[in-house]
Amino acid sequence: MTTYRQSGVNIDEANKSVKWLKKFNPEIGLFSGLFQHDFKKYKNPLLVGATDGVGTKLKLAFILNKHDTIGIDLVAMNVNDIICCGARPLFFLDYFACSKLDTNIFKNVIKGIVNGCKQAGCTLLGGETAEMPDFYKLGEYDLAGFCVGVVDKNKVIDGRKIAPGDVIIGLKSSGPHSNGYSLIRRALKDDIKKYARQLLTPTTIYVKDVMSIVDSNLGSCIHGISHITGGGFYDNIERFLPEYCSAKIYRDRWDVPAIFNIIQREGNVSDHEMCRVFNMGIGMVLIVDKSGSERIRRMMKDSVVIGQVTKGKGKVEIVSK
Repeated sequence: MTTYRQSGVNIDEANKSVKWLKKFNPEIGLFSGLFQHDFKKYKNPLLVGATDGVGTKLKLAFILNKHDTIGIDLVAMNVNDIICCGARPLFFLDYFACSKLDTNIFKNVIKGIVNGCKQAGCTLLGGETAEMPDFYKLGEYDLAGFCVGVVDKNKVIDGRKIAPGDVIIGLKSSGPHSNGYSLIRRALKDDIKKYARQLLTPTTIYVKDVMSIVDSNLGSCIHGISHITGGGFYDNIERFLPEYCSAKIYRDRWDVPAIFNIIQREGNVSDHEMCRVFNMGIGMVLIVDKSGSERIRRMMKDSVVIGQVTKGKGKVEIVSK
């Protein structure tokens, strides 16, 4: 008789992994996750959802056999999107798919996810583990994450208040975060292992810093928040700029981490392409009212004023000098 295990799927091993996961949340393992929250402090609460993965940064984790931080990236890519509208992340779920479940790799990935959830102050509510023989390469896996947050309707940050004269504050990144790794692998080729430490540094989670401002008396000064991911400065800032405003970014206001210069040199990548693919050392952007800009900048670690909003046509301009 043919069994599921003979087909390449080990249900017993998956069940053992679920039991191990229960130490992070005893309710993990049910058919769905249960979450209780006191919404009384919100006059008109809106639930906010986001989903994302970590892209081909996974390829680097496979090459180096290092899996303990990729889970942080997964959480970061989701919670950093959630806070862009002023919402606080509540809970997170993950999807882990592979050809054959390797318990050690799985546990390392989950430990990173748990770490990321702690940094973001949200609950790991559950997830899904899928073994799919012949669909994925042996030894490789894919990840997706899902996050839900909450924001009061009258405090949603959507860019509508952005006006000429607003100040653009950048929050520094830890490196490429989780974007542009297909270009990185093409640019660095066989030398990619040489830069493993910089390239596998997990994505910065900005939740606590950003929410400390959103929840303060300076929260009303924040007119727009942008997570600088794929699309770089251009696409991610332009998506919420009013059509009568433009953003001018001064490229000399911060030091670009060396890894970006290496990628650009080795891959012969143009300045425009670099700023459209990578964060270039700025992982999150806040557009704020000038009246509160200096106080906000002082309250946020690793922040710098990188530009201003001008009259325009909804475009981003990056000025070198």
